[in-house]
Amino acid sequence: MEENGVSKYYLLMEQIKGEILSGKILPGQKLLSENQYAERYSMSRHTVRKALGILEQQGYIEAFHGKGTYCSEQMRHRKISRNIAVVTTYISDYIFPRLIQGMDRVLGENGYSIILKNTGNSRQREARCLEELLKKDIDGLIIEPSKSELSCKHISLYQALDRYEIPYVFIQGLYAEMQDKPHILMDDAMGGYLAASYLLKLGHKRIAGFFKADDMQGIERHKGYVKALQEAGLPYDPEDVVWYHTEDRKMKPAIMLRLMEKEGHLPDGIVCYNDQIAAMLMEELGRLGYKVPEDVSVTGFDDSLFAQRGDGITTVAHPQEKLGEMAAELLLEKINGVPKEKSRIPERIQPQLIVRGSCRDRRVPEKQTATALKS
Repeated sequence: MEENGVSKYYLLMEQIKGEILSGKILPGQKLLSENQYAERYSMSRHTVRKALGILEQQGYIEAFHGKGTYCSEQMRHRKISRNIAVVTTYISDYIFPRLIQGMDRVLGENGYSIILKNTGNSRQREARCLEELLKKDIDGLIIEPSKSELSCKHISLYQALDRYEIPYVFIQGLYAEMQDKPHILMDDAMGGYLAASYLLKLGHKRIAGFFKADDMQGIERHKGYVKALQEAGLPYDPEDVVWYHTEDRKMKPAIMLRLMEKEGHLPDGIVCYNDQIAAMLMEELGRLGYKVPEDVSVTGFDDSLFAQRGDGITTVAHPQEKLGEMAAELLLEKINGVPKEKSRIPERIQPQLIVRGSCRDRRVPEKQTATALKS
């Protein structure tokens, strides 16, 4: 029971926790005694006692003097609580307040209250949120998966939701292992295609792409970008694409833009993963002595407040409140037992390009750009 230096008590704790969450150990069921665990896993009773003590503190088990240790009744789901859990990657950031407003409107009208949690786009925190929610009385769950392009390491927690008959709906992203689960997604590939196609239409010849590598949206938006280049007959150059992750999103895009400029490979157009990155790169271009859109055109994604400031950023609209409403309506269908084939909620939302002042028509002299764009 020891692996890569991890303490034996921790491994035993995770083993028992996994058996509880997987349903191998049921609520109210008696666990093995300390002696039995010690013998089975070749460890001391002290080590076993430490593992069980942590599980008791976390609410997974209950110890009764003279009777033994039992799986906690808290792990038994009780239906009709009128509570819906909403788990997002962030709460106070960017598009999420309006997303939650849409959910709250629909759920509130139907007599439900929201339990709100966020993961910071951490898969470990997502797993902890699910573990906590499995101990609570909830009738359903709306969740934005963390780093959805990576393999899900806590599928057992979703399987526990299935076993307890707690319906859930994914939004914004979807793990590859769970493609058949209910979801509401933007057509991100089409969004990336619209942004890149618009720059191509304006006569841009070298279009860079800045995409997030650890979520489904970034991969899909990159696919749309590639498709637009292919249709225009332009070669795909990997050096024109910058991939970044959640952890380096505040630094790497600007660093790579500076490197492009230093090496003499500055693009004339940039397709960005979202409006935050677009705003960041526009500021960095200014520090480097370039103007947007005179020297470089920039597009974003989401139609956030970043895109609405000043002359604005050409972006792909994200119907935040509508997506939240659709997710809540789909979850209510699942709670009420509506089969997938009879659902009235589409799983995909079609994007729309919003043209603002961050792109220049390079087919005409600069002084005619504004007039050309309006026509």
